[in-house]
Amino acid sequence: MEAAEGSSPDSRSDRSADAATAGLEGLREAVSAGAGRLPDAELVAASDVVERARERLRLSGAHTVVALAGATGSGKSSLFNSLIGLDLAAVGVKRPTTSWATACAWDPGGATELLEWLGVPARHQVSRLSMLDATREDAELQGLVLLDLPDHDSTEVAHHLEVDRLVLYADLVVWVLDPQKYADAALHDRYLRRLSGHGDVMFAVLNQVDRLTDADRDIALVDARRLLDDDGLAGIPLLATSVVRGDGLVDLRRVLVDRLHAKEAARARVGADVSAAAARLAALAGTEAAAGTDAAVAG
Repeated sequence: MEAAEGSSPDSRSDRSADAATAGLEGLREAVSAGAGRLPDAELVAASDVVERARERLRLSGAHTVVALAGATGSGKSSLFNSLIGLDLAAVGVKRPTTSWATACAWDPGGATELLEWLGVPARHQVSRLSMLDATREDAELQGLVLLDLPDHDSTEVAHHLEVDRLVLYADLVVWVLDPQKYADAALHDRYLRRLSGHGDVMFAVLNQVDRLTDADRDIALVDARRLLDDDGLAGIPLLATSVVRGDGLVDLRRVLVDRLHAKEAARARVGADVSAAAARLAALAGTEAAAGTDAAVAG
């Protein structure tokens, strides 16, 4: 992401922070204005967005929380291990066979409070830089907090409840699609379609493409793109990856590095959450209220 002429990354960041703060204040005012007029459950949900966003903005702006979300058998955990360059089984970190996510933090010094807020137990955390001497690749990923979520289609209720929670908390969500199950209604109805306003803070990978012929891979990519477009997520990045062969791993890493260096993911996520909540309140309040709410949220 290049700075506009006459604009530095720091100045862009300051403007983004100001916009996020103004948006939060606008949503808070909309919640107050809706008291007694809009359903209590909707007001509570919007208030939760405000509190979650305030906490995220208060916590480390030097770290970006990226969640890998996927179904059983999608190869999500293998992709996680590939990205961090460690086999967590070999270093004694329990894999998420329980309802907990696993987290790996690069430059974890300032991430302690952030990880506590995310609710990831210490026994499910690993520090990339404390295990090995920092490499150039580590330096590129400084500030990354990578989460390997439980399977969103697990039969264990606690597993998908944890996914539901952390999908809300992550700055950026990477949807790891299985070549056989990428069209599952559970994924599209429960998550992707509901997050149609969050395209700027999500992207997808069609993983395990080594299991497909080149022709079938291309067909699957076209079909997956069509489904994402139907979900309201037209234009989000969609990569083809394989841990076995290495397909797309360099591209995936580059996307992550670019998002990290831009340092905009957390504020972009806050903005998307606030906009979605404001739109929901506006729709309930009517057209006239919608215009006022949008103006308040835009600051």
